[in-house]
Amino acid sequence: MDAAVKPQEHALSGAPEGSYAELLRLAGPNVLSRLGIMAMGITDAIVVGQYSATELGYHSLGWAPTVTVLVAGIGLLLGVQVLTARHIGAGTPEQTGAVLRRGISYAVKIGLASTVALILLGPWALQHIGLTPSLAAGASAALIVFSLSLTPYLVADSMWFWLEAHGKPKVPMVVMWIANGINLVLALWVIPGTSPFPVSGAVAAGWVTLVARICLMAMLGWFIWRWPVAHEVGVFRKSPPNPAESQEQRRIGYASGLSYAIEAGSFSGMNFIAAQLGVLVVAGWAVVTNVAAAVFMVPMGIAAATAVLVSRSVGANSVTSVKRAFGMGMRLAMVVLLLLSVIVFLDAGLVGRAYTSDPKLLAMTGSALLLSCLFFMADGAQVVASNALRARGDIWWPTGMHFISYVVVMIPLAWWLAIQQGRGLDGIIWAVIIASLVSGGGLTARFYMLGDRMKQVDA
Repeated sequence: MDAAVKPQEHALSGAPEGSYAELLRLAGPNVLSRLGIMAMGITDAIVVGQYSATELGYHSLGWAPTVTVLVAGIGLLLGVQVLTARHIGAGTPEQTGAVLRRGISYAVKIGLASTVALILLGPWALQHIGLTPSLAAGASAALIVFSLSLTPYLVADSMWFWLEAHGKPKVPMVVMWIANGINLVLALWVIPGTSPFPVSGAVAAGWVTLVARICLMAMLGWFIWRWPVAHEVGVFRKSPPNPAESQEQRRIGYASGLSYAIEAGSFSGMNFIAAQLGVLVVAGWAVVTNVAAAVFMVPMGIAAATAVLVSRSVGANSVTSVKRAFGMGMRLAMVVLLLLSVIVFLDAGLVGRAYTSDPKLLAMTGSALLLSCLFFMADGAQVVASNALRARGDIWWPTGMHFISYVVVMIPLAWWLAIQQGRGLDGIIWAVIIASLVSGGGLTARFYMLGDRMKQVDA
């Protein structure tokens, strides 16, 4: 049997335990994979923005609800990765095939139910939140097409998590970037309306995304089909029912799925606050969120690596190693984010021109991108701290802090600053800065408040 499915003494042999070299080797593939995830949406937004600032607004509003559902679904599927890794560590890799089969089944159910709900309820909701009729109609058309790609993407994520747990993180990383290449070629051909297909703008971006995500799913499925280990561990044969493990697989994802949904839903909700100020503000917010999301993928990859090191230290019952791993992850994230913030700050105008040539939109996004640099580090701190807390067994505290920060603080504050105080897009960004500071500070403080406790604290 392939070594990837045997119990592994150390995932990164050759790197000193608890070293920065080990952290970087863990974080590297994670960061590249997650940047690939964001690159697809950013590519479409850039091409749509160059085609039309109005269509970029439609794209942003149509994309926002599907991202919330997608992120929540990804959280719910995290049980695939956790249980697969658990079986490998326990020396029972033959049970990992059943884990993937269940994960794909869950992904199909979540994806289809979400697509139906978005198609039935999405346009109605957009028409009843105060948008102009033309803005609601344009966003609704894009939303319907974007929702069609949820199922193939969630199925792909199940396979992605499973391969990472089997020690094959480079496979989804490479496949993701191939899918991005397909997406770019199609976007440049279809979105501007130069193809034989009678669509352009935001709706065309939705169809391009659907094709790229189907290709992503197909390539991962093809690799698993051709990988001998997948046949050995039972991916392609029916397994006996295991109700207890099925329940555990679902339970693992509940806290993460809810937390992801709260955060993504809150940021998506900011699109609708921006919509009260006009389509140009929506487009400007879309540029800021695209840049911020790309930056966020870096600390997200570092956070995943930090969680691995924290989990190992918990297993070794070493409080010193737990705190050291968290400190290394936080310091690395802060240094990298400081450098990225400086780059964006110095090149805000250039970044804005990548998305649009509209003079009014460029003027708005230039100042907004400068201001957004203030929340990059706080946002990075909260994701590193939340992952480290879950690794310690403190599962629900990050969910609670995300609710307080992004629902209780950010959304009302954005409404007050942007609309009531007339600060527009800058008011929305100030609300994000304050909410990120609350979340990052609260979660970091919680980590140190736990002291020597490393076991399940919410049981």
